[in-house]
Amino acid sequence: MPGYTLTYFPIRGRAEAIRLLLADQGASWTDDEVQMQDWAAGIRDLKKNAVFGQCPRFQDGDFVLYQSNTILRYLGRKYGISGSNDQEVAIIDMINDGVEDLRMKYYKFLFLENESNKEKYLTELATWLGFFEKILSNNNKGTKFLVGDKITYADYNLLDTLQCNLDLSPTCLSPYPLLSGYVERLLKRTNLSNYLKSEGRKRRPITPKHK
Repeated sequence: MPGYTLTYFPIRGRAEAIRLLLADQGASWTDDEVQMQDWAAGIRDLKKNAVFGQCPRFQDGDFVLYQSNTILRYLGRKYGISGSNDQEVAIIDMINDGVEDLRMKYYKFLFLENESNKEKYLTELATWLGFFEKILSNNNKGTKFLVGDKITYADYNLLDTLQCNLDLSPTCLSPYPLLSGYVERLLKRTNLSNYLKSEGRKRRPITPKHK
Protein backbone atom coordinates (compact mmCIF):
# COMPACT_ATOMS: atom_id res chain seq x y z
CA MET A 1 0.00 0.00 0.00
CA PRO A 2 1.21 3.58 -0.63
CA GLY A 3 2.17 5.72 2.29
CA TYR A 4 -0.58 7.78 3.90
CA THR A 5 -0.03 11.06 5.73
CA LEU A 6 -2.77 12.67 7.82
CA THR A 7 -2.12 16.30 8.70
CA TYR A 8 -4.16 17.69 11.58
CA PHE A 9 -3.93 19.35 14.96
CA PRO A 10 -2.82 17.29 18.00
CA ILE A 11 -6.43 16.48 18.88
CA ARG A 12 -8.97 13.87 17.78
CA GLY A 13 -11.47 16.26 16.25
CA ARG A 14 -12.41 15.71 12.64
CA ALA A 15 -9.46 13.44 11.96
CA GLU A 16 -10.38 10.72 14.43
CA ALA A 17 -12.98 8.89 12.34
CA ILE A 18 -10.35 8.70 9.59
CA ARG A 19 -7.85 7.22 12.05
CA LEU A 20 -10.43 4.68 13.24
CA LEU A 21 -11.05 3.57 9.67
CA LEU A 22 -7.37 3.29 8.83
CA ALA A 23 -6.55 1.42 12.02
CA ASP A 24 -9.42 -1.04 11.66
CA GLN A 25 -8.57 -1.72 8.02
CA GLY A 26 -5.00 -2.54 8.98
CA ALA A 27 -3.48 0.45 7.20
CA SER A 28 -0.39 2.29 8.37
CA TRP A 29 -0.14 6.05 8.22
CA THR A 30 1.88 8.98 9.50
CA ASP A 31 0.25 11.58 11.74
CA ASP A 32 1.68 14.94 10.72
CA GLU A 33 0.66 17.08 13.68
CA VAL A 34 0.61 20.84 13.35
CA GLN A 35 0.10 23.18 16.28
CA MET A 36 -2.91 25.47 15.93
CA GLN A 37 -0.80 28.61 16.36
CA ASP A 38 1.55 27.45 13.60
CA TRP A 39 -1.41 26.74 11.32
CA ALA A 40 -2.83 30.20 11.98
CA ALA A 41 0.61 31.79 11.42
CA GLY A 42 0.98 30.12 8.06
CA ILE A 43 3.94 27.91 8.98
CA ARG A 44 4.85 25.55 6.09
CA ASP A 45 2.11 27.24 3.99
CA LEU A 46 -0.30 24.51 5.09
CA LYS A 47 -3.27 26.83 5.49
CA LYS A 48 -2.41 28.78 2.34
CA ASN A 49 -2.33 25.61 0.26
CA ALA A 50 -5.45 24.03 1.78
CA VAL A 51 -8.32 24.03 -0.73
CA PHE A 52 -10.76 25.60 1.75
CA GLY A 53 -8.23 26.85 4.29
CA GLN A 54 -9.02 23.93 6.59
CA CYS A 55 -7.68 20.59 7.67
CA PRO A 56 -7.53 17.59 7.97
CA ARG A 57 -5.29 17.10 4.96
CA PHE A 58 -4.92 13.54 3.71
CA GLN A 59 -2.15 12.48 1.38
CA ASP A 60 -2.08 9.15 -0.47
CA GLY A 61 1.20 9.13 -2.36
CA ASP A 62 1.03 12.21 -4.58
CA PHE A 63 -2.74 12.53 -4.22
CA VAL A 64 -4.02 15.07 -1.67
CA LEU A 65 -7.54 15.48 -0.31
CA TYR A 66 -9.23 17.82 2.14
CA GLN A 67 -12.60 17.71 3.95
CA SER A 68 -13.03 14.94 6.50
CA ASN A 69 -16.16 13.35 5.03
CA THR A 70 -14.67 13.37 1.52
CA ILE A 71 -11.62 11.58 2.92
CA LEU A 72 -13.86 9.02 4.61
CA ARG A 73 -15.76 8.37 1.38
CA TYR A 74 -12.52 8.06 -0.58
CA LEU A 75 -11.14 5.51 1.87
CA GLY A 76 -14.50 3.76 1.96
CA ARG A 77 -14.32 3.18 -1.78
CA LYS A 78 -10.65 2.24 -1.62
CA TYR A 79 -11.21 -0.43 1.03
CA GLY A 80 -14.52 -1.67 -0.34
CA ILE A 81 -16.56 -0.40 2.61
CA SER A 82 -18.86 2.08 0.92
CA GLY A 83 -21.72 -0.23 -0.05
CA SER A 84 -22.18 -3.24 -2.30
CA ASN A 85 -24.73 -1.68 -4.68
CA ASP A 86 -26.09 1.72 -5.69
CA GLN A 87 -28.82 1.65 -3.05
CA GLU A 88 -26.40 0.81 -0.22
CA VAL A 89 -23.98 3.50 -1.41
CA ALA A 90 -26.78 6.07 -1.27
CA ILE A 91 -28.06 4.95 2.15
CA ILE A 92 -24.56 4.99 3.65
CA ASP A 93 -24.03 8.48 2.25
CA MET A 94 -27.37 9.58 3.73
CA ILE A 95 -26.55 8.14 7.15
CA ASN A 96 -23.11 9.73 7.10
CA ASP A 97 -24.76 13.09 6.42
CA GLY A 98 -26.93 12.44 9.48
CA VAL A 99 -23.82 11.75 11.55
CA GLU A 100 -22.40 15.05 10.32
CA ASP A 101 -25.58 16.82 11.46
CA LEU A 102 -25.20 15.33 14.93
CA ARG A 103 -21.50 16.18 15.05
CA MET A 104 -22.24 19.80 14.19
CA LYS A 105 -24.85 19.99 16.94
CA TYR A 106 -22.24 18.66 19.38
CA TYR A 107 -19.66 21.22 18.26
CA LYS A 108 -22.20 24.03 18.42
CA PHE A 109 -23.01 23.15 22.02
CA LEU A 110 -19.37 22.71 22.93
CA PHE A 111 -17.98 25.88 21.39
CA LEU A 112 -20.87 28.33 21.06
CA GLU A 113 -23.15 27.57 23.98
CA ASN A 114 -22.58 27.15 27.68
CA GLU A 115 -23.24 24.65 30.45
CA SER A 116 -26.65 26.14 31.16
CA ASN A 117 -27.78 24.80 27.78
CA LYS A 118 -26.60 21.26 28.47
CA GLU A 119 -30.04 19.84 29.29
CA LYS A 120 -31.43 21.34 26.09
CA TYR A 121 -28.63 19.77 24.11
CA LEU A 122 -29.08 16.38 25.78
CA THR A 123 -32.78 16.46 24.91
CA GLU A 124 -31.90 17.09 21.28
CA LEU A 125 -29.22 14.41 21.45
CA ALA A 126 -31.79 11.88 22.65
CA THR A 127 -33.88 12.57 19.56
CA TRP A 128 -30.92 11.95 17.29
CA LEU A 129 -29.83 8.83 19.13
CA GLY A 130 -33.36 7.57 18.58
CA PHE A 131 -32.90 8.08 14.83
CA PHE A 132 -29.75 5.96 14.81
CA GLU A 133 -31.34 3.32 17.05
CA LYS A 134 -34.11 2.97 14.46
CA ILE A 135 -31.60 2.75 11.62
CA LEU A 136 -29.83 -0.10 13.41
CA SER A 137 -33.12 -1.89 14.09
CA ASN A 138 -33.87 -1.91 10.37
CA ASN A 139 -30.66 -3.77 9.51
CA ASN A 140 -30.25 -7.33 10.82
CA LYS A 141 -32.32 -6.35 13.88
CA GLY A 142 -29.48 -4.17 15.12
CA THR A 143 -27.00 -7.03 15.49
CA LYS A 144 -24.41 -5.90 12.92
CA PHE A 145 -23.74 -2.51 11.33
CA LEU A 146 -25.59 0.53 10.02
CA VAL A 147 -25.98 -0.90 6.52
CA GLY A 148 -25.51 -4.40 5.16
CA ASP A 149 -23.39 -7.16 6.61
CA LYS A 150 -20.05 -5.40 6.93
CA ILE A 151 -18.66 -2.23 8.39
CA THR A 152 -18.70 0.98 6.33
CA TYR A 153 -17.03 4.36 6.62
CA ALA A 154 -20.22 5.71 8.20
CA ASP A 155 -19.82 3.29 11.12
CA TYR A 156 -16.44 4.77 12.01
CA ASN A 157 -17.86 8.27 11.83
CA LEU A 158 -20.82 7.37 14.03
CA LEU A 159 -18.60 5.55 16.53
CA ASP A 160 -16.40 8.60 16.94
CA THR A 161 -19.38 10.92 17.31
CA LEU A 162 -20.97 8.62 19.89
CA GLN A 163 -17.73 8.51 21.86
CA CYS A 164 -17.64 12.30 21.90
CA ASN A 165 -21.14 12.38 23.34
CA LEU A 166 -20.39 9.61 25.84
CA ASP A 167 -17.57 11.78 27.14
CA LEU A 168 -20.11 14.55 27.67
CA SER A 169 -22.83 12.30 29.08
CA PRO A 170 -21.63 8.77 30.02
CA THR A 171 -25.20 7.46 30.32
CA CYS A 172 -26.57 8.93 27.08
CA LEU A 173 -26.79 5.50 25.41
CA SER A 174 -28.50 3.76 28.30
CA PRO A 175 -32.02 4.03 26.79
CA TYR A 176 -30.76 2.66 23.47
CA PRO A 177 -29.86 -1.04 23.72
CA LEU A 178 -29.03 -1.45 20.04
CA LEU A 179 -26.67 1.52 20.00
CA SER A 180 -25.09 0.37 23.26
CA GLY A 181 -24.49 -3.10 21.84
CA TYR A 182 -23.25 -1.61 18.59
CA VAL A 183 -20.55 0.42 20.34
CA GLU A 184 -19.50 -2.59 22.42
CA ARG A 185 -19.16 -4.75 19.30
CA LEU A 186 -17.09 -2.20 17.42
CA LEU A 187 -14.77 -1.62 20.36
CA LYS A 188 -14.04 -5.36 20.46
CA ARG A 189 -12.71 -5.41 16.90
CA THR A 190 -9.05 -6.34 17.30
CA ASN A 191 -7.48 -3.56 15.24
CA LEU A 192 -9.78 -0.91 16.70
CA SER A 193 -9.17 -2.12 20.23
CA ASN A 194 -5.41 -1.98 19.71
CA TYR A 195 -5.60 1.53 18.27
CA LEU A 196 -7.76 2.80 21.12
CA LYS A 197 -5.10 1.59 23.56
CA SER A 198 -2.28 3.31 21.65
CA GLU A 199 -0.35 6.23 23.07
CA GLY A 200 -1.25 8.41 20.11
CA ARG A 201 -4.95 7.97 20.78
CA LYS A 202 -4.62 8.41 24.53
CA ARG A 203 -2.67 11.65 24.41
CA ARG A 204 -4.99 13.40 21.97
CA PRO A 205 -7.90 15.27 23.57
CA ILE A 206 -11.23 15.22 21.77
CA THR A 207 -11.07 18.98 21.08
CA PRO A 208 -8.93 21.92 22.25
CA LYS A 209 -11.49 22.48 25.01
CA HIS A 210 -10.68 19.05 26.47
CA LYS A 211 -7.01 19.88 27.17
